[in-house]
Parts: sequence; structure tokens; C-alpha cells
Amino acid sequence: MPNRTKLIRWAIATAVLLVVVFAWQHATRPAAAGKSATFAARRGPLEINVLQGGAVEALESQAVKCEVRGYPGVKILKIVEEGYQVTDEDVKTNRVLVELDSSDLKKQITQQEITFESTAATLTDARQAYDIQLNQNISDVSAAWQKARFARMDFDKFMGATATREIITKLGLPDELDATIPTAPPKPSLEPAGATNTTATNASAASAISALPPAEQPRRFNIDFAKYADPELLGDGEAKQKIRKLEDELKLALKDYSQTKGKLEGSQRLHAKGFMTKSELELDEYWHDSSRLKVASAETAQALFLKYEFPKSCEESLSKFAEAVRELDRARKGAVSKLAQAEAKWKSAEGRYNLEVRQRKDLLEQLDKCTIRAKRTGLVVYGAGNMEQYYFGGQEQVREGAVVREQQPILTIPDMTKMAVKVRIHETYIKKVQKGLKVRITIEAFPDKKLEGEVSKVGVLPDSRNMWMNPDMKLYVTTITINGIHDWLKPGMSTKVEILVKTLPDVVYVPIQAVTPVEGKHFCLVDKGSPQERREVEVGEFNDEFIEIKHGLSEGEKVVLRAPEASEKEAAKDKENAQPDTKEADKPQPPKK
Repeated sequence: MPNRTKLIRWAIATAVLLVVVFAWQHATRPAAAGKSATFAARRGPLEINVLQGGAVEALESQAVKCEVRGYPGVKILKIVEEGYQVTDEDVKTNRVLVELDSSDLKKQITQQEITFESTAATLTDARQAYDIQLNQNISDVSAAWQKARFARMDFDKFMGATATREIITKLGLPDELDATIPTAPPKPSLEPAGATNTTATNASAASAISALPPAEQPRRFNIDFAKYADPELLGDGEAKQKIRKLEDELKLALKDYSQTKGKLEGSQRLHAKGFMTKSELELDEYWHDSSRLKVASAETAQALFLKYEFPKSCEESLSKFAEAVRELDRARKGAVSKLAQAEAKWKSAEGRYNLEVRQRKDLLEQLDKCTIRAKRTGLVVYGAGNMEQYYFGGQEQVREGAVVREQQPILTIPDMTKMAVKVRIHETYIKKVQKGLKVRITIEAFPDKKLEGEVSKVGVLPDSRNMWMNPDMKLYVTTITINGIHDWLKPGMSTKVEILVKTLPDVVYVPIQAVTPVEGKHFCLVDKGSPQERREVEVGEFNDEFIEIKHGLSEGEKVVLRAPEASEKEAAKDKENAQPDTKEADKPQPPKK
């Protein structure tokens, strides 16, 4: 019995359903087969606006990017959850928002420390070698200068200052010896940040070398020293004293010779008269011969000194002085060369040291950048704050364990007090949009809350991100600033914006789908019973729903929203017979919806 009751109920329900379906089909069939839907032309204000969808985002935000270098990237070990609100307390306590893997950096720092210590030791050795070489140069140049000075004193001592100055001037030798110690440019700084001026260093070294005496002097002196044998031409020196001594010895010998000669002549006269013995005469003859030999010896000694010993001693003294000058020149140039080599080693070691310091500092900074701390308050958003990075950027989604590359955004902390909507507007409407236009904003998550804003920026060039997908579609990025502060407003919320271009106060308008463009002209199908009238109209401004009718249609007249098939064939036939009107062809055509 219960089964039978169930069957009866199922049969009644099925019958009722069939009746409903039949009634619905019967009610809808005549409307579909008959005439199309119509709309009565209206007169009144018409808002010209641009409707577009977009997403909420912050005008200003702090982008936290990965600043750690390396390929293929660095792994995220820890990260705060998305949507976390960073507070003032987090900023004060430097809360860690992101922790990146730093194991490789720690290994590099350990190796760098070893290299750094070795480089620091090399720099210390180079600095000490520079100081040692500088002191050695002082000793070498001082010894050479002293030797040259003593050689000049010996030269002056032999010939006298007047004659030696004349000879030295004629030969181009230095009359005054330079006692300064040549040094390289100032010592390079040990400050890591300091840079050594190589150009100034080379210029200073060149000037130090150029200031030295000539490197080579003639070794043979074409000087006639015989003319300086005159005591009047010589200064007070050994040579003058020697010449005077020889002259005095010759004068004494001549005087003695003269005396012995006179005495011998007297002895000869006395011996002839028998007043002197022969032995006494022979004794006078001996003294006469002896004095004569002394005169000859004095003359010979004077001649040998003036012809041989005097020029030899002069040239020997001059040669010693010239050679001492050359040794001083070599010592000074050698000092500059050796000091330059020591300085070059010092600079090389310093450059290596500075490089190691920078690398060490850079590694420590990289290690510090592995820990990202809170710097400002706000809402934490992963990545750049939009989803396009995942689909078009080729980047891995930010999460724990993900690998991020250098300069890849990890977090974005937007400024919630300055929110905006970015929309992409088609090139058909972009000429209507200008900076400063008022905008009505609807948040899809909160449709009952209406927001207001204004256009703050209009893109000058089409958005390049859309061109590779559809090159023929030109979209311009437009920024709309939202007025006020709304705590419930979050980045990424979907919105619909209505940009209020202008309002036409009193016009006739119909839906856009009621107007059909044909060869630059616009037509409406007016419903006046059967048959329907195809009428040309002049259109004006339009929005996404309605279009202004300037001429050809009156208020209250009904227009067909979708033309029947017969009317479309008729329009095509009229199109073939119609003559093109250039003026009408220039009129703007409303977009098809």
C-alpha cells in the first residue's frame, strides 16, 4: 500500500512538471518568433562616463627586495605570514620579517678572513721595507755627497779655490753640491677608503730625477794646466806653495853658486901668486862644483814639477772630484729608483689590502642583508603586491623554501592611508579621460559602500605588458586616487570604477545596440507596427550603455534593440545601392557592445 501511494505521488509530480514546461515554451515561443525587444527613446540628462574594472593598491609602499647576490639565488628559511600587520612595537624591537639562507656567505667570510690576515701581513712587510730603503738611501747619498765634498776640498787645497772654480765652471761641473736627500712622493695612506694619486706620484718622481746633475761627464779633460803654473793665477794651495818652494830653492842654489864662483876666482888668483895652497884651491873648486850641481838639481826639480807633477796632480784631483760627483749622481738616482720600487710594492700591497677590506665589508653587509627586519608599519604582502609577477614574471612564488633572486621583491608593505585603483583603459576612451576627473568606485566585496576618487595620472604610452599578448589592443594605465582613509580597504580588492567625463543636460538617447553603423552612417530600426521603419540618425556622445541621438529620432519613439533577419538583409541591400557621404563617413562610430 505505501508503494502504491508513492507511485501516485510521483505520477502527479511528473504531470505538474510537464504542464509547467509546456506553458513556459508556449509563452516564450511567440516572442522569439515575433518582433524583437524595443526601447522607447528617452530625453533627459545623459552621463558620459567610462566604466572599467581594476584592483586596489597603495599609492606608496615599501618594497623589500632581496639584496643578496649569487646565482641561482638564495633560499627563504623563514618569513612572516602574508597579511601580518607590522606594528610600532615590531619596528622598535627590529622584528625579523624574513630570514634568508646565509650558510654559503659564512663559508666565504671564513675564507676571506684567512686571506685578509695574509694580505695585512704583506702590507706591513712592504711598509717596513719602504722605511728601511728610505734610511738606506739617506746613508748612501750622504756618503756619496761627503766623498764628493772631500774631493772638492782636496782639489781646492792643491790648486786653490780661484783656479778650481774657473776650471769647474768651464767643464760644467757643479760648483755647489746638493746636500738634499732625494725621496719618492709622500707615503701612501693606510686608510682603506683612501686612493693613491698615481699621476701625482709619477710627476713627483720625474721631477726628482730631472733635478739631479747630468748622469755622464767626460773622463778626459782638455785643460791646459801649464798656464796655471804661474803663482799669480793659482790660489793659496799646495801647488802654489810647491812652486814657490822650488823657486826659492833655485834662488838659494844660484846665490850659493854665485858666491862659490866668486870665491873660486879669488882663490885661483891667490894660488897663482902663491898665497894659497893647492889643497885649499881644490876645496874651493869642490864647493863651486857642488853649488853648480845644486843649481842644476833645483832647475831640474822645478822643470819636472811644472811639466809633469803639477798637471798630473791637478788632473788627478779634478778626476777624483768629477768621479765623486758621478758617484753622487748615481747614488741619488739609485735612491730614487730603489725607493720607487719599494713604494710600488707598498702600493701593490695596499691595493690588495684595500680590495680585501672592501670584499670583507661587502660579505659582512651581504650577511647582514640575509636578515630583513621591520622598518615601518603596515600590512605585509608577499612579492610585489600583485599576481602578475607569478604569471608573467617567471618568478617562483614567495614562500618558505622558495629561492629568490637579487632585486626580486620579497615583501611589500603598502601605505594604507593612500590607496588607489589602477585601470587599463582602451584607446577608444582614453581621449576622454583627463587628470582631475571625478570617479565613482565600487568595491565588489562591499557593493553597498560607494567610494569617491579622482584621476591622478593618465598613461602617455600604451601598457607594454599587454602588447605581447595582443599587439593590436592599446591599453593605457590610469591611476585613480581614492579619497579618504578606509580601514576595511585592502590591496588587491577587485573594483569597478566609473570615470565621470561630463553630463549632457537634455538630450535624446537610446541604447548603443539600437544603432547600426553602415558605410559611415548610422541607422535605427523604428518600431511603428508592421513593417518597421529603417531610419538614418545623427549620433553624438556615448557611454557604455547609451548613445546621444542628435537628429532623426524623437522622444518616445520605440527602436528595436536587435534587428530581425529581414531588416538586416534590407540594410545590406541598401548598403550596396547607397552613395558614400564623405561628411557622414567622418563622424565617430559608437563601439558595439
